[in-house]
Amino acid sequence: MTAKRILLIDGHPDPDRARFVHALADRYAGGAEAAGHRVRRIDIAAMAPEPLITRHQWEKADPPSAVADAQSALVWAEHIVIFYPLWLGDMPALLKAFFEQVMRPGFAFRYRDKGFPEKALKGRSAHVVVTMGMPAFAYRLYYRAHSLKSLERNILKFVGIAPIRRTIIGNVEGDGAAREAWLQTMAKNGRSGR
Repeated sequence: MTAKRILLIDGHPDPDRARFVHALADRYAGGAEAAGHRVRRIDIAAMAPEPLITRHQWEKADPPSAVADAQSALVWAEHIVIFYPLWLGDMPALLKAFFEQVMRPGFAFRYRDKGFPEKALKGRSAHVVVTMGMPAFAYRLYYRAHSLKSLERNILKFVGIAPIRRTIIGNVEGDGAAREAWLQTMAKNGRSGR
């Protein structure tokens, strides 16, 4: 197996390390590093990105240094793993602010005179891991995984990141044995670079 350059984005806005999303990201990183993959991390709770307010900010303003560092990490990465909890049916606001800041025109995509924008982040794959209190099948069937599909289609694929793998983990506050099994699965995914 060839070693990969993997970027982990820990999208939980709560810095409390007891959060399950942090444990999943840690376990993935440990597995990846043990297998010889190179790993970089972005911790949304520590970064605390500010939302963009105006179109001018998004299109013309220089990004803050932490955002520029995140953009460099995206360019470096071959594979991106995004972890986040489902809050009110969507990703937490800080994670959305991160994507707004990072995926700016001129970096993540380029406008053309005609047609769709050019995808500037081609050649990277992704794996999105979402946790939630409800059963995962309810999110898939009843809610049709709408926010996850939005992230995949409207952000990741829009800038050229594909293929995208997904893991939906439900009932996270339930069975401790199930949580341990998910942690082991993340370590395995890290070792294989998926």
